[in-house]
Amino acid sequence: MGDKITLSVSERDVHGKKVRKLRAEGLTPGVVYGAGMDPLNIQVAEGELKKVVAAAGKHSPVHLTGKKRRIAMIKDVEIDPVRNSIHHVSFHAVRADQPVVTEVPVHLVGMGESVAEKNGLVILQALDRVQVKALPMDLPEAVEISVVELAEDGQKLTLAAAALPEGVEFVEHDDGHHVDDEAEKSHVTDQVAATVWEPGALAAANEAAAGSADDETEVESEHGEGEPAVNDEEATKEA
Repeated sequence: MGDKITLSVSERDVHGKKVRKLRAEGLTPGVVYGAGMDPLNIQVAEGELKKVVAAAGKHSPVHLTGKKRRIAMIKDVEIDPVRNSIHHVSFHAVRADQPVVTEVPVHLVGMGESVAEKNGLVILQALDRVQVKALPMDLPEAVEISVVELAEDGQKLTLAAAALPEGVEFVEHDDGHHVDDEAEKSHVTDQVAATVWEPGALAAANEAAAGSADDETEVESEHGEGEPAVNDEEATKEA
């Protein structure tokens, strides 16, 4: 949880093709929606919006100010790749007293300080993001896991080692497999976040993976992948 992120928005009465004029004036059209409210069309200064998108991503709450104050999460950002501008933004309004589910980054803490790395081994991150559930103002900027205690080749670090802030929990997902024994059930905390590798073994694994990718490309080429399809009628005309 970092500093409070705020963004000033105003209601928008311009729609359709007329929003081009808004964009020319440096304003980005958007919408705010959520339970118990009608969707609200908004406009916001693009420069300020870019700062907020960079700071909040889709995992930190944004305090929308204007005619009515709301707490919201960024749900979608449409980018214009030609102008490198934000074409449209969507916010999902949330209540401060109701938990929300969102994805947050996984950060490995203590890289370079572990016994494994000091002995010439490599720590490879295996999980970039994970879903958490918390009140909007309790959402962490990231889930942190210390790698300092890693020491041996092949050692793995799971989400069970994460230090979650109070009021934050991981989101369990049902994989569809019924297991009677509770001990055999798969839990989100069983997911591997980092693994210790011997450099030579890691290089060999990367080469093997690259070789598999090349083999798949060759198979696709042998089967004519990428060649234009010719239907019966076209074949008849050509004949």
